[in-house]
Amino acid sequence: MSLGAYYELTKPGITGYVMVTVGVSAAVAGGGDLAPVLALHAIVGTGLATAGALALNQYVEREVDAVMTRTRHRPLPSGRLQPNQALSFGAALLAAGLVYLAVACGWWPAAFAALSGVAYLAVYTPLKKRSYAATLAGAVPGALPTLIGWTAATGSLDVGALALFAIAYLWQLPHVLGLAWMLRADYALVGFKLIPAGGGRLIGAHMMAATVLLLPVSLTPTLLGITGAWYFGGALLASLGFLAVAVGTARDMSEAAARKLFLASLVYHPVLLGFMLFDTV
Repeated sequence: MSLGAYYELTKPGITGYVMVTVGVSAAVAGGGDLAPVLALHAIVGTGLATAGALALNQYVEREVDAVMTRTRHRPLPSGRLQPNQALSFGAALLAAGLVYLAVACGWWPAAFAALSGVAYLAVYTPLKKRSYAATLAGAVPGALPTLIGWTAATGSLDVGALALFAIAYLWQLPHVLGLAWMLRADYALVGFKLIPAGGGRLIGAHMMAATVLLLPVSLTPTLLGITGAWYFGGALLASLGFLAVAVGTARDMSEAAARKLFLASLVYHPVLLGFMLFDTV
């Protein structure tokens, strides 16, 4: 039994970033007065639940993962783990995370974590072979960690939480579209439809539409009084830069341009979270 294979099954990079998002969201919601122990509980519980959902996703998609070049070396297609091992491991982690959140942080965070798991496994995953709507639906579980962190800190849902959710949701669209355009040949092998039909021009328009909307939405935390001038200035500059990259990608739609957009997306949201945390603390 390889512990490394189980670790891979949790997609530690994604799980780790989700945990960071939860922690920052909780800190922003607490206005800098959040108890560190509560934040830690939210981070740990969400990490367990997220790792479980990601493991279960690899269980469900083990056959298509074996076909694609990008995923054929994952633990299940490579034979390093058996399907029943992945199923048991993922289900145990997801259940443990939900129970942990419910006990340590309350029902709101646990409910949003459960909703994230259901949306990811029961909506996004089966939609990937049916419609571009999968990309729009898949951004929901990706943005829900903001609500988990917020409600863990406050015990309630308000407009500030929805602002952080909207930022995380819109950010994911160009992020996924850039990646899907680069991997379109691999995705075509298994029938994944994560980009809209209609060619590069339409896909570029979708990238631009999301980043155009993201510009004003990214400023709402300051307009709502949650953050201050430091965040506003940083978010404005970051969003303008991200939009410029999206415009350049839409005009070109080469693999190099799509990679540039994807890499820019990997920088953009962490920068926003950094400014949020700095301006809050």
